[in-house]
Amino acid sequence: MSLCVEGGVDIVQLRDKTLADRPLLARAAVLQKVCADAGVPLILNDRPDLALEAGADGVHVGQDDVTPATARSILGPTAIIGLSTHSTDDLAASIDEPVDYVSAGPVTATPTKPGRPGVGLEYVRHAVARAGRPVWVTGGASPATVGDMVAVGARHIVVVRWLTEASDPLRAARQLRQAIDDAIALT
Repeated sequence: MSLCVEGGVDIVQLRDKTLADRPLLARAAVLQKVCADAGVPLILNDRPDLALEAGADGVHVGQDDVTPATARSILGPTAIIGLSTHSTDDLAASIDEPVDYVSAGPVTATPTKPGRPGVGLEYVRHAVARAGRPVWVTGGASPATVGDMVAVGARHIVVVRWLTEASDPLRAARQLRQAIDDAIALT
């Protein structure tokens, strides 16, 4: 993970849907130190109670998790709170939520969200235009795909497999950062 941060990752989310609380907190403690040393925020997935205990900078919640208002009440006014959206209805419902960003996706189906179909780039365009806050795009990010994401307005891109499956995470992160920066420069 530190190699990914060195390569240009500017926020880290710890997402493990199966790990029990104690091992998750142990993992979060290690990541929190690495992230703090690098000046990069750490976001914990799903659980604001564990995010608070771990000293994470915030939490990302999904449509079936605790509400953003509950997360905000647990973590306080300065925490980073994110919310997943997968449809125009989800996005509309998020407008009055106390969140700092919403995610839009997955653009394409991905093993990290089994059973969830891709929403396509038009939904990303819609979310960017109407969210009223930063939109983080999920699903299928790689140097070959981020240009199309940026072209529809994305400026924040969530990456999992491109980095976790890389034989050289530093190089992979640098390639991705460069592809995003190049695409933004063309807009």
